[in-house]
Order: sequence, then C-alpha cells, then structure tokens
Amino acid sequence: MKALILIALVTFGFSAQGAETYFCKKDLETMPTQQGGRVKPLYVHASEAIKALTGKSSVGDLSAVEAFCLLSLNGMGLPSAVNLEAKIEHVDAMKFFNLPKDEHNIPYETLLTREDDVRNEARSSKGTESYKKAMSKLFDNIFLYKEIKAGNNWLFANIQGKELTWVPLTTYLTEEKVVAQKTLTPMDPFLPVLLKSKADYDSAFGTKYIVEYYYAKAGLASIALLVSLVALMCLVLFKNFKIALSFATLSIVIQISLITLRVIVSGRAPITNMYETVLFSGAGALLLGLLLGHFKQEKLFVYMGLAYNVCTLMMLNFANGMLTATISPLVPVLRDNFWLSTHVTTIILSYGALALSWILANTVLIKRKLGKMDRKEVAQHEEIIYTTLKWGTTMLAAGIILGGVWADYSWGRFWGWDPKETWSLIVLTLYTAILHGRYTSWIQQGRFSTVTAAAFMSVMMAWFGVNYILASGLHSYGFSEGGAVFLGCFFLVQISILIATKDYSIETKKEAEPA
Repeated sequence: MKALILIALVTFGFSAQGAETYFCKKDLETMPTQQGGRVKPLYVHASEAIKALTGKSSVGDLSAVEAFCLLSLNGMGLPSAVNLEAKIEHVDAMKFFNLPKDEHNIPYETLLTREDDVRNEARSSKGTESYKKAMSKLFDNIFLYKEIKAGNNWLFANIQGKELTWVPLTTYLTEEKVVAQKTLTPMDPFLPVLLKSKADYDSAFGTKYIVEYYYAKAGLASIALLVSLVALMCLVLFKNFKIALSFATLSIVIQISLITLRVIVSGRAPITNMYETVLFSGAGALLLGLLLGHFKQEKLFVYMGLAYNVCTLMMLNFANGMLTATISPLVPVLRDNFWLSTHVTTIILSYGALALSWILANTVLIKRKLGKMDRKEVAQHEEIIYTTLKWGTTMLAAGIILGGVWADYSWGRFWGWDPKETWSLIVLTLYTAILHGRYTSWIQQGRFSTVTAAAFMSVMMAWFGVNYILASGLHSYGFSEGGAVFLGCFFLVQISILIATKDYSIETKKEAEPA
C-alpha cells in the first residue's frame, strides 16, 4: 500500500492541481458500480451519495464524482482536501449539537467523534418521533461517510473467467496492476487500471446501465417544466390556440420520454415511490386533458392539464427534501409487474383526473369572486368539471377493486382497513356522493365548484397524508419522510380560498330566485 501511495504522489506531483484531483476525472462518470442491489453508473451513485450527505449536488468546485473519488482515496492513504458537512435542520438536533440559530452545518469529521451519541439519541425513547428520525438519518449518513472514506463504498466489477464479483477500491486497485500499467502509460497508470473494470464488464454484460447516465444528465424534468410553463403562458396570452397546443404536446413527449427511460433503467412500472407517482400523475393529467380537449373541442381541458402539470413538475424540480428521484430496489410485494402496472397506475391516473377538476373548480371560485364570470360561464365550466370527475371517479373505483384483488393474491385478504385502503374508500365515497348530488341537482350550481375544490383535500390525504403523516399499515413500502409542512400548507391555502369565496354559493342561489 505504501508503494502505491508513493507511485501516486510521484506520478501526479505535489502541485495544487495534481494533489487535488489525482486520477479523479470525468472519465470515471460512466464506470459501472453496484449499489442498492443493482448496477448503476458511478455518476448516479456519487451524486446520490453526496446529495444524501450534504444536501447538495457538488462540493465546492468539485463535482460529485470528483468529491466521491477523492474521499474514497482516503482509504488508500492518499490525502485530499474534501471536507463534507452535514446539514442539520431539526430544531432539537441543532440544540443537541449546540449550533447557533443561523448555523445549520457541522463537519462529518466532528460527527465521527460523536457517533455513539448520535446513535443513542436515535434509539432513545425520549424526544419526538421526528427528532429520532432525524438523528437516525444522520447516523446512517455518518456510516455512509465512513464507508466512502474507507474506500469500501466504491465497488468495481472484478471478472475472473465467467465469474463476476464486486470488490471495493482498496481491493481492486493493487500495486501489481499499477506497476504493470506504469510501463504502458507512465503519466497516469491509475486511470487505465480503473477503466479496465468498465471494459471487462461491458464486454461480458453489455452497457444497458449507461442509459441511466444519460437519463440523469439530461435533466428532462427541468426541460418539461420550462416547456409546460411556456405552453400555459401561450394559452393565456395568445389567441392562437395552436401555439399553446404545440408546446403542450412537446411537454408531454418529453415527459413520456422521461417515464420511458425510468422504465428501461428500473425494469418496472414507474409508480413505485412518491417521485414517480407525482411524475406519472402530472403527465397522465396533461395527456388526459389533451385527449378530452381534442374530442370535446374545448381548450379548457388543456388549461386544466397544463396547470396541474406545472404544479407536479415544480414539485419534482424543487421539493427535493420530500421527493427523491433515486431508483431503489422493490420490496417483495411490489415485484409483480402485472398488478403494479394495473392497480397503482389506475389509482394514480385517477388522482390526475380528479386534480383536473380541482384546478378548474378553484379557477371558477376565484374568477367568480372577482366578478369575472357570470352564471352562464359558471354552468359551462362546471359541466367540464363534471366530465373530469366522472373519469376520475371511475378510474379510482377500478383501481380500488384491482387493489383488493392484488391484496387477496399477496396477503390473503381482499380488504383489511389499512390506512391507505380506508382513505381510498373515503375519497371514492366522497366523490361518488358529489357526482350523485350533481346528477340529482342536490348540489346546486355554484356549490358544485366549492365542494369539488374541497374534496381534493381528501385525495391529498390519501396520497400524501397517509405516507407523510400517518406512516403506518401494510402500504409502508410507499412511505417517505418529510412533506408534512407541504401538506399543511396545501390544506391552509385551499381552506383559505374556500373561506374567501364562502359567499359564492349564497350569491348564486339568490340570483336564481325569482323576484
């Protein structure tokens, strides 16, 4: 090992630039590595690891791959100036570390000296559940940092004949390999040795994993958000509907490409975590809006689809603490692609359809309150809301039935009053009652928009609330941390709109009464 360190120091010299990066170059981004039960490009794994540790996608001027590589070299005794800091956000955790109110970062080297304290806090019966989760996550990050720094987190494909094993950097990068390569490439014997692992793996198993590299680099979610925003602005600002329609179509093509790439990478339907359900719901709602707008010859459907699509894409791009784009292995119950592709897809599409009604219902409430919509326009808009409700409720009912069949197949019972199941039933019952009220004129004009806007809060509770707040039941594989603040803000804003427009239904009723 000492000889290997000496070769590295002599090869790269002691200049600031050489000592800073060694052989940690962009060429390593497409290296195959095994993590999380699957093979992925180093660029993806390094980005996920650095993001998990620091909350950022880079470390100063270093890219995630460079920082990950340099930190891993510590396991071989090579010095590096990479100093990672953990972000402490929980108030009680800040108090535990005696951090000032305006200071949220603490070096991992400092955390290493308090590893036992952090573990004890995470396992303690004292403190709130959120505090223990925060400390538990921090403890996991400390372990990840130690593993990377020891060189054990960077795994290389080591192929001997027909046998494939994955070994850490410290095992793969041996003195014998480097010395032998130095006679061929004396200026840099290390990089060719590392890249040989990639060449051997590609030759034996192919390069399918590279798709994820291009997927991660493309940033399709950001591009789709920009295109959808342009489409929405064109729809509002220009009379020529074809301009907005062109951008909306381009956006849905980009999102379908994004979903397709995730399917290729993961080998399953793209609806297994909160990130994917939000993505699929937004894309499905926009596609449904375009189809309904075409067949009904009504551009309001396109407006509804674009407005909701922008909301979901903003979540994908900016709610990184709540949604993660990481593609993780599935728990056993989800590994049936048939039921995953039917039950969950139908449920998520139903949420998208119901979201269309929510968008237009709130639009009606606000415009009516501002005096920019008469009773005739309200009636026309509510007829469109009614159409999307029928689509959404029908798909939700089908999804619940399919879920029951899957539950009987997987767990031996059709229904078990699991929190997710219960809230799905609540949503179905509520929307069925609204549809019945509309059909029988029990819910009068004007009030229909109000109850439709309010009803979507039940969807958000079933979709996000069960995962982020209740966090219990057999559907625990879908749970995520964070998001309670987002959900609380959503409820607050929606209730505020309902309160601000509370006299709307009364005014409509008075207008309808004979003099």
